[in-house]
Amino acid sequence: MKLEQAIKSDKFRDAQHKAALNILYTSWWLKTVMSRELKAFDLTHEQYNVLRILKGKAPEEMCVKDIGSRMIEKNSNVPRIIDRLVLKNWVARTTGSVDKRQTMMSLTPAGFEILEQSTKKINELFSGLVQMNEQQSTLLNDLLEQFRSGEE
Repeated sequence: MKLEQAIKSDKFRDAQHKAALNILYTSWWLKTVMSRELKAFDLTHEQYNVLRILKGKAPEEMCVKDIGSRMIEKNSNVPRIIDRLVLKNWVARTTGSVDKRQTMMSLTPAGFEILEQSTKKINELFSGLVQMNEQQSTLLNDLLEQFRSGEE
């Protein structure tokens, strides 16, 4: 769908303004579609992101600060997200071996299982949604990284 149809407006200051709005709209759309799929697994996209981060470091444990630094949404409340994942028995919390003040997280076997199931569904979703070939996808990645070149 064209952006103009989605937001019912064709008034943009210029092409850069339209591009920025298009990125915002597309991000919201993708997050909404993903959230619908993850709901079947009793997961939010933030929880899914934490599980993926922990899997990427497994078998090592991670502290909250390190998890937070890798989140897609930097303003996520990582301790609250982890509390919910612990309640679901998908993440285990232990005391740091080097620094006893640190709380360390790791995936439980149940966490690995729910992540495997949900990732399979998300991968299927992406395969159906992303209607671009490898070259187009690479170009889009390059353009988005250029767009964020001023990122801090």
